[in-house]
Amino acid sequence: MIGNYAGVACGYTTPLQGIRRYAKTVHLSGCNDVFCNGNQQFNAAEVAARHADATILVMGLDQSIEAEFRDRKGLLLPGYQQELVSRVARASRGPTILVLMSGGPIDVSFAKNDPRIGAILWVGYPGQAGGAAIADVLFGTANPGGKLPMTWYPHDYLAKVPMTNMGMRADPSRGYPGRTYRFYKGPVVFPFGHGMSYTTFAHSLVQAPREVSVPLASLHVSRNTTGASNAIRVSHANCEALALGVHIDVKNTGDMDGTHTLLVFSSPPGGKWSTQKQLIGFEKVHLVTGSQKRVKIDIHVCKHLSVVDRFGIRRIPNGEHYLYIGDLKHSISLQATLEEIKS
Repeated sequence: MIGNYAGVACGYTTPLQGIRRYAKTVHLSGCNDVFCNGNQQFNAAEVAARHADATILVMGLDQSIEAEFRDRKGLLLPGYQQELVSRVARASRGPTILVLMSGGPIDVSFAKNDPRIGAILWVGYPGQAGGAAIADVLFGTANPGGKLPMTWYPHDYLAKVPMTNMGMRADPSRGYPGRTYRFYKGPVVFPFGHGMSYTTFAHSLVQAPREVSVPLASLHVSRNTTGASNAIRVSHANCEALALGVHIDVKNTGDMDGTHTLLVFSSPPGGKWSTQKQLIGFEKVHLVTGSQKRVKIDIHVCKHLSVVDRFGIRRIPNGEHYLYIGDLKHSISLQATLEEIKS
């Protein structure tokens, strides 16, 4: 229940102890340890699931498999854990919930696509009170509001991306798919920023610019700045004049109070720029049911709407940039101005 950087706690609340505060429980190990090298105990787990009103499976990893000094060899659940999950879910009389403990992503496509598994809760390494927190979420006392801080890739992604290649951009000629949500376009288990809640939130854009002029540092550099790339070098722009404010109303439209992390992404104009989108701002807001709050996200053109080309030069592409806020999409047209800016 703890990660690499943790002291020794005086005590731990396990998931079993946390759940027992809400309901009568029957507990079975299923596996002897996290490696789960055998399935001898699975029959007993199936029998228990057939008689339970609900089944909670706590699976995942620990520091014997992944740690600061220990790399994993794959993205699947260790040993027979996947078989245990599928067999118990098939046998369960009531809803089945999969709780995952891990520091990194796990390919749980099988569970995501299994209609008998009603929910997947990723809890990281939840710490000494983790069991209480898990139970509070499972029984609805607390409303989850987290967002994934990394992409969860399918296991076969590893065969296409050797760890000796640190390239971010995809290279179709070599079958290299690229890395991170900014460049990788293939299938994922769960995307970066994914997260669910017991309530629902609606976004409405209140104020955002439609057109932005990018003033150049001098008229001299303007003739050599945009060129064939149709982009402005950040070093040639007057960046101090390019701070924008985007105002968004966030409303809790559901039946439960909740915390929402508003994520704002941007994407450059189409064409040669290989970046799909990038996170440029976020804000966490707590909203009681039915309430609304206005959020301001500060966007700096030189930092947030620029891209790094293949030569390592940061540029601001001219043309239509897009902002993505939840299910909203907003365009901002950027064009260089030829007026000389005197410092």
